[in-house]
This record gives sequence, structure tokens and C-alpha cells, in this order.
Amino acid sequence: MGKALYRKYRPISLDTVVGQDSVTKPLKKAIETGSFSHAYIFTGPRGCGKTSVARIFAHEINGFKYELEDSYIDIIEIDGASNTGIDDIRNLREKAMIAPTEGKYKVYIIDEFHMLSKSAFNALLKIMEEPPEHVIFLLATTNLEKVPVTILSRAQVFEFNLADPDLMFEHLRRISEKENIKISPEALKIIVRRGGGSFRDSLSLLDQLSNLKDHGEEITAEDIESALGLPEDKKIAELLDLFEKGENATKALKDLLNSGKSAETLASTIIEKILEKPTGKTLNLIEKLFNVQPPFADAKLLVAFLESGKYQVPSAGQVILATSQPATNPKVSTKKAELIKRVEDSRRKAKKRDEENQAMKSPEDLETASLNDSIIQGGKLNLEAFVRDIKTIHRGIGNALERSYFILNHDKKELKIYPPKSLIAVFKQTNNNKLLKDNAPGYSIIIVDTKEEKVPKTAIAIKTEVADALKISEKMQKEIDAVSDIMGEGQVKEVDNAPF
Repeated sequence: MGKALYRKYRPISLDTVVGQDSVTKPLKKAIETGSFSHAYIFTGPRGCGKTSVARIFAHEINGFKYELEDSYIDIIEIDGASNTGIDDIRNLREKAMIAPTEGKYKVYIIDEFHMLSKSAFNALLKIMEEPPEHVIFLLATTNLEKVPVTILSRAQVFEFNLADPDLMFEHLRRISEKENIKISPEALKIIVRRGGGSFRDSLSLLDQLSNLKDHGEEITAEDIESALGLPEDKKIAELLDLFEKGENATKALKDLLNSGKSAETLASTIIEKILEKPTGKTLNLIEKLFNVQPPFADAKLLVAFLESGKYQVPSAGQVILATSQPATNPKVSTKKAELIKRVEDSRRKAKKRDEENQAMKSPEDLETASLNDSIIQGGKLNLEAFVRDIKTIHRGIGNALERSYFILNHDKKELKIYPPKSLIAVFKQTNNNKLLKDNAPGYSIIIVDTKEEKVPKTAIAIKTEVADALKISEKMQKEIDAVSDIMGEGQVKEVDNAPF
């Protein structure tokens, strides 16, 4: 029995990692110089290479040759999902004090470490504050927002991204050629879309579908659609075209539902189609499609199309923020986290189309976009751009800033930050304080101790698209909740093949 494709083509060196240059380049540099941090956090959606890169990096740190099936006593892998307690971390701390046996460093790889308990995080923090020189932590997570800021501030954070569709297409095409899998470009595009940017999911799907035809026969898009139960692309395109034009799309939608496809599968495919060629209006529709779940999924899908056009179309950035709100169903939340990344990538493509159609954006929207072009505008600090750029460099500090209040005095070139009481110590750390100052050229940064001084009424929160997006999201959620109440929403039952 042959090895699964996702295992067979798993990278075994940083040079063979595909689509994560922003991560692999600095890691290669660290190996070249021999300058390592005591802790690294790898964050991103599932299936994009976090654990694979962690294993490769762990071997290259110690100069070990890497084979997929090998094991070294100085490379210890821990599943954060099943070792969540304080006793597990205390045991780790005790063993970490013992010097490495074969290599220079003892490397701990902790997968899904966001699932550690609060007490376990506190225990981990103690060793991260004063780590032995021979210990390096490689921490992987799909949910960075669940990691305490105190942990984030003591590690280098690397963000992994879902693969660009064109890059994934070429990757799958090359593997298909090597494996003598005859498959049409249209069929590969469906696999790319269905894989959602995840290397593991895409390769697993290619592996699964490679047996649809006898050896030498070409696998077509129709074969893929039949095997996966996907709606036809042409009908989806016609449906979205009607929606874009503001025409009644109910009949086209009902035809698709009557073809035997489930509402959840249909909603998932529509989202994928929107992300291929997004516009402000179709991105707004995604917010509703995320909620298409049993019971009465068919009705919710119809409501999504009927109600989406009633709200002012937000910018792509607003849609991202709205869809970032947590879902009540864990399965919905996981899928949303993976797709939000792709919506962010779509924002750049949608912006150009939206500018061509001025009806899609109000003058205020365009003015806000121009303000965010740089941190200093006309010699004055742009507070929104400042927070945005800090978050790009260090997500933990950026998140903390978004929870803070500010007084910005352009005449004195002074920015006072009033952080939540629990985060004051983080802001006052030398490295974090320097990060803030370096990104506000010409301005002095003052961190106010809110334990001793109240936040003035004149202080402001960041005025971004968040507020408007949340209002839209909340209003839409009330609408769907109302429909669900009328229909008699009961206990939500998990469905094995639910797309979200």
C-alpha cells in the first residue's frame, strides 16, 4: 500500500517548503548565524505547514539529518490538546533542565498549545521567563487569540498563510505529473478551491480522487463534481450574476437546491466562488453564508440572498471584521477562521473593482482608505495606521492596543496610551515600549498606569471600521435569529459532512 500523498510530499528541508517564504527566510537566516530565540510561535490555519516546519527547524537547529520517520531524544513532540494540565507542564519543566544528549539544544514542539489550561500557561510562562540556555520551544497553534499576551511577548511569532490558488494549482499539477495522475486543469481547479488553501487537505483530496478513473484515463471536472456532490460552476456563476445585478435570484437558488445538493455544501461552494472574483457586494453576502447550518439550512440560505441586499454594502475590510466575530457552533468557527484569511487576500482584488463602481463605496469610505496609506500624514500621526502597523509586526501588542484608550496631542507630538489594567506590565516592557516608539516617528509615547489614574472622558478608542462592521454583523445576526425562532430552532446537531 502506497504512502498517502500528503505524507509522501511533506517537505524535509526549509528549501522545499512551498508558499511560506515570509517564515522560512528568517528561519534560514537564524540557522546560518546560529542566533536562536528561546521560543517561536507558529500560527495559522490547519494544513499549511506549521508542524512540518517546526520539525524541520528542530532538526536543523541541532544539525540533525531529517527523515520523516526518524526520532531524536533531544526533539520532544507534545500534543497540547491532550497534555493541557499543569502537571504536564511541570513535568516538562523538570525534564527541560536536563542537558541535551545528542545535540546542542533540547527542542520542545508543542502542537495546538492554545489548548493549555490557565494554570498550565502560567507554568509554561515561568520557564519561558528564565529558560535554560539549551532549551528552545516551538509552539504551534491555529488560535493565536487564545494565547495569553504574556506568552506572546516572550516569543517570536511567525504567521503561516493559506496557499495562493495559483501556487497550489502548480503544486498539485507537478505532483499529478510525478504520480502519473491524468487530470484536467478544470478538475484541478475544483480541488484547489475545495482544499481551501490547505496543502494537507488539497493533497488528501487529490489522493482520494485519483482513483476515479482507470489508469491513463483523464479525470474531468464533471467526475469531481459527481464524486463530491458539488453544484455546477456555471449555475453558481449565473446565481451570483443575478445577485450582483440586484435581480431576483430565488428561482436559480431553488433549482440548485432541488438538484440534490445540501444547503451547507452549496453555501460552501458559493463562498469559494466569491473568493475567486470578489466584489464589495458579494463579500457582504459571505457574512450570511457562514450561518447556513441545520436546522432549516435551506431556509437560511434563501434568507441570506434575500436579506443581504438590504444593508449598505461595507468595504472588504468591514466584512473581514464582521466575519471575525465568534460563531456559536465550534465547527462553524473553525471553518470561518480558515476562510477569513482568504477574504483578507481577496480585499486587495476587490478594492480595485469597488473603486470602479463608486456606488459601492461612500466618499467617507474612500477618505478613510486614503488616511491609512501611511502612519504620518502631513506631519501628524495617523492613530489607526499606527495600530494597524503594530499589529502587523506583533499581533499580541496590536490586539492589546485595540483594547486601549488614547489621547493624541499633535501640537505636543505626544501619544498617551491608557491600556487595560491587566496589560500595563506588558506595555512597559522595554522591547514592547521600543516597538511603539519606533513606529511613531517624532512622537513621544506615554504609557499611563490605569491602576492609579482613571481614563479621562476625553480619551478615545481606535475609530476604525470595527464599529460599523459589528453593527452590521449584529443586525444581520438578529435577523437570522428571528427567522430561526419563527421556524422553531432547537438543538443544533453536528453533521459529519458539514462544510464549516
